[in-house]
Amino acid sequence: MKIPFIDLKSQYQALKGSIDARIQNVLEHGQYIMGPEVRELEERLTAFTGAKHCVTVASGTEALLISLMALGVGPGDEVITTPFTFVATAEVIALLGATPVFVDIEAATCNIDASLVEASITPRTKAIMPVSLYGQPADMDEINVIAARHGNIPVIEDAAQSFGAEYKGRKSCNLSTIGCTSFFPSKPLGCYGDGGAIFTDDDLLAKAMREIRVHGQEKRYYHTRVGVGGRMDTLQCAVVLAKLDRFDWEVERRIALGQRYAELITAAQAPVGLLHVRGDRTCVWAQYTVFTDHREELQQQLQERNVPTAVHYPVPLNRQPAYQHFCRPDCTPLSDDAAKRVISLPMSADMDIDVQRLVVSSLLAAVG
Repeated sequence: MKIPFIDLKSQYQALKGSIDARIQNVLEHGQYIMGPEVRELEERLTAFTGAKHCVTVASGTEALLISLMALGVGPGDEVITTPFTFVATAEVIALLGATPVFVDIEAATCNIDASLVEASITPRTKAIMPVSLYGQPADMDEINVIAARHGNIPVIEDAAQSFGAEYKGRKSCNLSTIGCTSFFPSKPLGCYGDGGAIFTDDDLLAKAMREIRVHGQEKRYYHTRVGVGGRMDTLQCAVVLAKLDRFDWEVERRIALGQRYAELITAAQAPVGLLHVRGDRTCVWAQYTVFTDHREELQQQLQERNVPTAVHYPVPLNRQPAYQHFCRPDCTPLSDDAAKRVISLPMSADMDIDVQRLVVSSLLAAVG
């Protein structure tokens, strides 16, 4: 039996009628750029998160870039973030000529260690960008308090992996100055290509973001600021609208599947470490990630048993050739350790108990 790492086929079959109808509607009205589905999706996403504004954009990367541009981040500025994340987090900072300042992670959650953030703040700090890794928000309240204490530094939640998660009863993407997410197909809420969204309660920031995503245009051919071509296609918005119809169910399933993975692994006494989910937040498990001291061997043996795996992420950003000059290679030891030990197992909302048991039994056999 071949187990999919992410089962998008089953998801499509469950939503086929709605997805097909949504796509057909766009094909019939022909407004492929900024069509009515764009506004409809933004309205539904603001209702879901509780944020005042939602600005859909071309990708999660564009969401981060446009947010930094709206804040005026540029050469000479610093943005505090984590090195244990996908490269886009630091990439957008560097693209604007600013400096990513890397702060180490918590060993138990792999999220940025909020207690280390304050020591990295300087007069050049223009923003703080925590990442809600693997689907679990970082300690956003503590980071917000630190930011406020230092002159209300804007905080951008990189929530590319955590849309649908909650932190102290509030939705991810509505936990700080700005929240950014991705609709890449493998994300908890994904489209069938690239897409993303930005959330904020700040009217001026929202106006700037909307202008930046259309080449800095306030009205047709009148450009008030430097911008990018960062719109989300109408077709992709249509797909996300269809998927929203059962997204609450998918979030509940992901949380339950994560809990069941932990129960099965613990009961089997499989010698892998579990990621800690703090009691005041939920994790939507964009990836179900565990720790092992024998990753290459484990991956090979699982592959032989038709169980796919992935590594998110094998090299911290401060050890990547393009970014290592921003920080001493040894400045984030816990990120180094996690990068050597993390391994992600199959995870999809449509995964059933028999498949999950098969994954865990294969895991136990591989490490036994």
